[in-house]
Amino acid sequence: MVEAFLRRGWLRFPFDPVLADWVAHVLPAARRAVTDPAHAQWLDCEGTWFIGVDALDNDETGRVGDGPPLAGQAIDFITRHLGMLPLHRGQVSVTYPGYPRPRRGEGEAAFRYRLNRGAAHVDGLKPEGPDRRRHVDEPHGWILGLPLTEAPPEAAPLILWEGSHRILGPALARAMEGHPPEDWHRVDVTEAYQAARREVFETCPRIALHARPGEAYLLHRHCLHGVAPWADGTDAGPDGRMIVYFRPELRNGVEDWVAQV
Repeated sequence: MVEAFLRRGWLRFPFDPVLADWVAHVLPAARRAVTDPAHAQWLDCEGTWFIGVDALDNDETGRVGDGPPLAGQAIDFITRHLGMLPLHRGQVSVTYPGYPRPRRGEGEAAFRYRLNRGAAHVDGLKPEGPDRRRHVDEPHGWILGLPLTEAPPEAAPLILWEGSHRILGPALARAMEGHPPEDWHRVDVTEAYQAARREVFETCPRIALHARPGEAYLLHRHCLHGVAPWADGTDAGPDGRMIVYFRPELRNGVEDWVAQV
């Protein structure tokens, strides 16, 4: 299984009753987070997307209230092969019928990219400033997605480009050459990232990744991924398509993030 993860850049874990118990306990807290007036600004794209922000009230083990810690097959795999890390507050991401609509302040080109390419990105490389320059500002170890609600495969699934980590990771490592590791978080990787992303679009298969509550998927930190549009005529419950993501930061920061693991 670890060989498949390193080759493809992602894994999907089958239904796990241990994880299903965790989901059942966490879902009410996730619903409260989405409807909390303090988080109202995170409902964007004209009401079709609750942006994945650290809104779940869990501790470093994933425990919410008196519920169980996050456990099961996916956590066992991470612990054994990637290294478990203290968990941040879970990022609750919700899409609703009609996604995507334009995001606040989003230009025509950016919305077209969202619509046609799922706003594909590598986590941790946020565009900043008027020129949208990119640096490694969130050096996380891995991305774990845990669906909280039932939704059909056409309901804005996560999409990824299989094997993209094997193009993007080395390209970003080359961009760091000649700079001391302590300065890597300041290195402008914009051109390297954009060139590698173009290569990914041309050469890597696009995968739509659907999962149900009690299942999980794991992405390599250098994997290019996004969210597909919600297909017309697709229905889901009032909670929409709700997923909680964990992507804890590495202890040694950018130096570990760049490493080809």
